[in-house]
Amino acid sequence: MFKKVLIADDLVSINEGVSHTLSGLNINGAKQVTYCDEAYLQIKKADRDNLPYDLLITDLSFTADHRRQRFSSGDALAEVVKKEHPEIKVIVYSVEDRFQRVRQLYNDVHIDAFVCKGRDGISELKDAIKTVSEGNRYISPKVAMALSNNANLEINEYDITLIRLLSYGYSQEEISKDLKEKNVSPSSVSAIEKKLNKLKIQFRANNAIHLVALVKDMGLI
Repeated sequence: MFKKVLIADDLVSINEGVSHTLSGLNINGAKQVTYCDEAYLQIKKADRDNLPYDLLITDLSFTADHRRQRFSSGDALAEVVKKEHPEIKVIVYSVEDRFQRVRQLYNDVHIDAFVCKGRDGISELKDAIKTVSEGNRYISPKVAMALSNNANLEINEYDITLIRLLSYGYSQEEISKDLKEKNVSPSSVSAIEKKLNKLKIQFRANNAIHLVALVKDMGLI
């Protein structure tokens, strides 16, 4: 299990909650900071003192204030830490749920875990800490589809056309009319409604607006 942990979140209450979670896993004395730059400096100092951190748990969004920061987001912090100190495990603990951003952090930055804050956040964070300590990687089930090789292939041109028209603010009746004019089928309102409902389930979208946002984030429209 981890011996020296650094927690970075601009909300002290979140830091305290994460620290309490670590204590429950017999990891005590975690250092808490509220700025990305402060986290980076702590990591550098610990390395110079030959007392390096072995785990960083960081949020992604940090509210800007009067202090000028070199690193304005957890993304930037995670990226530089993995480049300069690849031996440090990095767990992102965030409300973020956009597939494109999760995929980039996981595949390009090579973070070790992505945990979604929320109802099951603490439980998933415990699982992530245990999983990462065993040399494996972890991702919250909520955003696991971001890593699916089929995530982009499961949506075809017809689906993209529907979502694109939806993004223009078209009603289902207007989408039906547009498809009929272009000789695209199926074009009935009932078929369109059924397909959009399936897409909302597939992408775990709360509503049509959320569906459009998710597909845009994936760069498909």
